[in-house]
Amino acid sequence: MPTVVITGHTNADFDCLAAIVAAGKLYPDATLIFPGSQEKNLRHFFIQSATYLYNFKNFKDIDTSRTTTLVMVDTRQKNRVPHVAPLFDKPDLVIHCYDHHPDSDDDVVPTVSLVKPWGSTAGILVKEIRDRGLTVTPDEATIMGLGIYEDTGSFTFNSTTEHDLAAAAWLRASGMDVNVIADLMTRELSSEQITIMSGLIESAATHDINGVEVVVAEAYCERYVGDFALLVHKFLDMENIRVLFALGMMNDRVHLVARSRSPDVDVGRICASLGGGGHAYAASAAIKNKTMTQVKEELFALLYSQINPQIRIRQLMSRPAISVAENERIAQAAEIMTRYGLKALPVVRPGTKTCVGVLEHDIMDKAVKHGLGEFAVDEYMIRDPATVSPDTDLYPLMEIILGKRQRLAPVVENGELVGVVTRTDLVNTLVQEPARIPESLLPERKRERNIASLLRERLPKEIFTLLTDIGELGRDRGLAVYVVGGFVRDLLLHQPNFDVDLVVEGDGIAFAEAMAKAFHGRAKSHPKFKTAVVVLSDGKRIDVATARLEYYEYPAALPTVELSSIKMDLYRRDFTINALAVHLNPERFGELADFFGAQRDIKDRVVRVLHSLSFVEDPTRILRAIRFSERYGFRIGAQTERLIKNALQHNFFHKLSGARLFHEISLILGEENPLSCLRRMQQYKLLSAIHPLLALDTAKETLLTATDNVIKWYRLLYMEQAPRIWLVFFLGLCSGLDDEQFATIANRLGFTKKMLAELGSLRHAVRKTAHRLYNWEYLKLPVSELYFLLNGLSLEGLLYLMARNPKESIQKHISLYLTKLCDTQIEITGEDLQIMGVEPGPRYGRILRAVTAAAVDGVAVSRERQLELAGRLARGEISDEPPVWDAPEA
Repeated sequence: MPTVVITGHTNADFDCLAAIVAAGKLYPDATLIFPGSQEKNLRHFFIQSATYLYNFKNFKDIDTSRTTTLVMVDTRQKNRVPHVAPLFDKPDLVIHCYDHHPDSDDDVVPTVSLVKPWGSTAGILVKEIRDRGLTVTPDEATIMGLGIYEDTGSFTFNSTTEHDLAAAAWLRASGMDVNVIADLMTRELSSEQITIMSGLIESAATHDINGVEVVVAEAYCERYVGDFALLVHKFLDMENIRVLFALGMMNDRVHLVARSRSPDVDVGRICASLGGGGHAYAASAAIKNKTMTQVKEELFALLYSQINPQIRIRQLMSRPAISVAENERIAQAAEIMTRYGLKALPVVRPGTKTCVGVLEHDIMDKAVKHGLGEFAVDEYMIRDPATVSPDTDLYPLMEIILGKRQRLAPVVENGELVGVVTRTDLVNTLVQEPARIPESLLPERKRERNIASLLRERLPKEIFTLLTDIGELGRDRGLAVYVVGGFVRDLLLHQPNFDVDLVVEGDGIAFAEAMAKAFHGRAKSHPKFKTAVVVLSDGKRIDVATARLEYYEYPAALPTVELSSIKMDLYRRDFTINALAVHLNPERFGELADFFGAQRDIKDRVVRVLHSLSFVEDPTRILRAIRFSERYGFRIGAQTERLIKNALQHNFFHKLSGARLFHEISLILGEENPLSCLRRMQQYKLLSAIHPLLALDTAKETLLTATDNVIKWYRLLYMEQAPRIWLVFFLGLCSGLDDEQFATIANRLGFTKKMLAELGSLRHAVRKTAHRLYNWEYLKLPVSELYFLLNGLSLEGLLYLMARNPKESIQKHISLYLTKLCDTQIEITGEDLQIMGVEPGPRYGRILRAVTAAAVDGVAVSRERQLELAGRLARGEISDEPPVWDAPEA
């Protein structure tokens, strides 16, 4: 028998549920398919009531071969009903649609369609039920009323029509229980929901978008929290907001709920652009594969492009403008255009920002094909192009781009090129590269936090004075100077970090040279990367960089550097918590630049990447994510974790050079808690990705745990000599490998021959010393032989030897050496032996060794006793030959 299937959109709300029930009245023999919802209370209501009252089924339980008609309610978008996707493959499927949302590009083409711009789909279907003379039960009336109440905001949304009120009145007459609706609409919030609500309230910021006030709020939760839309509605009412966009990062996606009480803002259209849907006054979207920062910047680009009472060029232009000098080769211009995906370039006079022409891609491409790539740009550029000023409105721009068909309009202010506007749809261009959104298109942020007092309180006086002096130098040279990165992060985290990294908006190398001169130091520059290192007179090193944008030619490549602004410079960094800058110029000293929510992530103790391709461009950032999360006790955000797994799945690690890999591994192994980092790496199968031989097994993890304990013990001794912690752990990580396997690891990590020889020799020395140490203990030889046995081993080797030998007595012997014996020094020298008449030669060494042994054993502690013993040895009264057991092994 032919069947009819009724369903609605995924993540169903009350209106969707109500519309399905109502449609069931119009198609009495239909099968109702509930699409599912993430709202826990809605699901609870559905399970308690709807399941028992109506013929709801799972799609997998129906015979699709018999289905002839699909009824879609509260949506017409094919991508919002994936649970019935197989039905669309049926060539003879008949589709009926009932909806109150505006048209979209993904709408199906129905046979029957009833679409009205009312406040609720339930209201539309209730009118149909009334017009056909049908009746409803009190339970049905309550469910349908619930949908109307929710989607009209209890009749407070501007989208509410007289038809919704009339439908509710009829339902009330049919037994609709308003107490049940009141209970469901005003339910208490869970602790998680309260946390989300607090986040929305705390983060809410009002922005003037082309004359319209828009509130944007955001909240974070590692897993989905039910009734996010309800929380947004409550927040809207509490604050009496007219336009609200609420962003919730939950699990691995960003949930957007938007509400508008202004005719100037169509939230449905904006959410549709982000992959969601809705109508002009209420809409939502769930965005995967993008960070909160990316979604916010897309949102603001859409807001500025769609809320436009009077747009000025200043609000549209891209800056800084990428340009080419008129004496550059056409081939060079072609490379620039290809690199940035540009259709045209402004041309400037060499060494200036004076715009003299526009070079279009089509002309340039033809010139290259004709073998003119070595010709100068000015040969084929459009001369004297039409330009606009930043305060020009849209009409002159339209005349230039559409009327004169000039592909690109240079934006000129005070005779200098300050930006460009292209023919390409601005929003579509900017969405692909969020960091390129011009700062005029960014929201008006709250007044930037000033942390000058924090700098004064937490920094040593000499560091604080140095920063103020640097700021004054920047002012004097007309340059904006910032201290950036880990220095700022650790300042906010109360962690000691006095490594100053500077970014200069201008010529960083020239500023570094000026610093070296002013502070009596020296500067070493790296022109390729536009960076320099300043070494001050006290030996302190300061890194200076030009504000720059890095692009990667292919995954895992080293970056190529271009001039840019501080925002773009921060955007190229690995994580939000490292994308911080503090202005040092006197007029803005201490002003914190936080474009990407770093302060919030520090507060929430989470590590997040800045954009979705971060680990593709540089897989070593995965190691840094682990290092920072374990160092500070942060968690790795859900989306960042998913991006890590994605990068590993695509084997981007294999494209990294061994030297880059080893640099990051050595930094991890040198952390305060390297073992926890290694365990996290094992969890992600990172060690196997680097090389299968490095993967942790039970024996290796036991050894590394012992290594960790030994390092912690040594730190408590407060000894003057500090070991290379990374080396001790690296020896443990390579435990159990033979020489050939170790050489394989060394080759993968790009060891030099010298480094391979050093570490290989150390591994052999540790093994040999371990064997001899057991012999020493078994033979019960003097303590002095322990001294000579261990004296030839490096501190790292001794600590590793201690870790790999769990026997308590062996560990005590090594401890004795490290805490007491290793500092033993005799008071006689070769000069004393020369006075005694001993001929220079090997005997000097044997005699001094024997005296040292006596000193260690407590036999000859004073200089007098040592001289006496040396005399007897020199005269042959006592043998100066070392014990046979210590002879080199055959």
